[in-house]
Amino acid sequence: MVQSLSGVTNPNPKRDRPVDLFLNKNSTIGWMCVVGLTLGLPAAAADTAPNRVGYQVHLTTVTGGWDGKKCWVHSRAGAIPPQSPGNPTNTPIVVITTQKLRITGSDIFDGLNEFRTENLGATWSGPVAHAALDRRPMGDDLEAAPCDFTPQWHARSARLLGTGKTFWYRNDEHFHGPPSDAVYAVYDAAKHSWSAWARVDLPDRPQFRNCSAGCAQRFDLPNGDVLLPVYFRPTPTNDHHQVTVVRCAFDGQTLSYLEHGKEIEIPDKQGRHRGFSEPSLTRFGNRFFLTLRSDHRGYVTTSDDGMSFEPPIRWRFDDGDELGSYNTQQHWVVHSDALYLTYTRSGADNDHIFRHRAPVFMARVDPERLVVLRASERIVIPETGTRMGNFGIVHVSPAESWIITTEWMQPLRPGLWKKYGTDNRIFCARIQWSNPNRFTP
Repeated sequence: MVQSLSGVTNPNPKRDRPVDLFLNKNSTIGWMCVVGLTLGLPAAAADTAPNRVGYQVHLTTVTGGWDGKKCWVHSRAGAIPPQSPGNPTNTPIVVITTQKLRITGSDIFDGLNEFRTENLGATWSGPVAHAALDRRPMGDDLEAAPCDFTPQWHARSARLLGTGKTFWYRNDEHFHGPPSDAVYAVYDAAKHSWSAWARVDLPDRPQFRNCSAGCAQRFDLPNGDVLLPVYFRPTPTNDHHQVTVVRCAFDGQTLSYLEHGKEIEIPDKQGRHRGFSEPSLTRFGNRFFLTLRSDHRGYVTTSDDGMSFEPPIRWRFDDGDELGSYNTQQHWVVHSDALYLTYTRSGADNDHIFRHRAPVFMARVDPERLVVLRASERIVIPETGTRMGNFGIVHVSPAESWIITTEWMQPLRPGLWKKYGTDNRIFCARIQWSNPNRFTP
């Protein structure tokens, strides 16, 4: 039986206690059954701030099993609504894309695979490999793989549109010569198939010769235009990335550049830094919100139109302390009545985790002050001895939003993993709202 978390916050807001996780190790082959989790978490402290939205978290697993050589990473999902093309039922279909990583290198990825559920995660089919999303020969003994992929429903065209970036290889080793590309692919829900991944045809300008939509959370306008946040090198030899939002047209098959917005540069250039990357965009109320990764901390900025943004500021708690999320991504969970940030951070008895990328937290954001409300912070995916920083958000229905992540099996920590039963599991945290969510991404 799947256990739930309800109203879990931290009794000592400046430091978290360890999380105990006990796992049911039952598994199946082919159709993957949900594995129940029981979580021993600190006693709850009430979130009494205005606009509080109640929710429970039901934590399940999609799959598990590690061969010691390659592990699933970059697991993210998109939802195909009921009574839409390819889904004549009354239940959303959720499609996860994920790929294998060779643990003996850095960013050595295979092509993308798919897991799929038609019953809200009670069972999952997969993995299914798609040749259209595999590595591709690019000439001169080079290959490119699509990765950092995020599928999301595009309402105007009634298609599941995924976006990401490329990594390039020679002799199965990371090749840094060619630029990264912003790429996309489209899912045919009726045929359970993806179109061949393609590059977004960007203008021939220096800032678009190394441009990536990896790990990005996009926002689609009512007219169907796609606001896709990307990060880029201002010149091919400058690795201090900047961020912009590219407005694209999408006709159900092709993602086409229309224009791009203000180019956002990191304000703090002291010490080693690589600028901004892995941006995530959403809209809450009548404003757009953009969260940004940098080497030393996360940043946030806002915009009236989704194209021209205010100067970024550091993410902080409402008591003034910095959030502690650094060198990794943050993403938005939006309820029509409240805005939430999901993130990982330091200061959670997690110094043994690579870049403190576990556990995964969720907390409400004050959209006026642009701060995280510490009293609302809760663990939605507990630490299991390995990093989980590359995660994704999917709006499944007015009743649920899901957070998908994976136990990333680098660096090797077999002694620690034995304690938790760590086995390259793909986790699904089902955020179940107490009142309907009217937000449409």
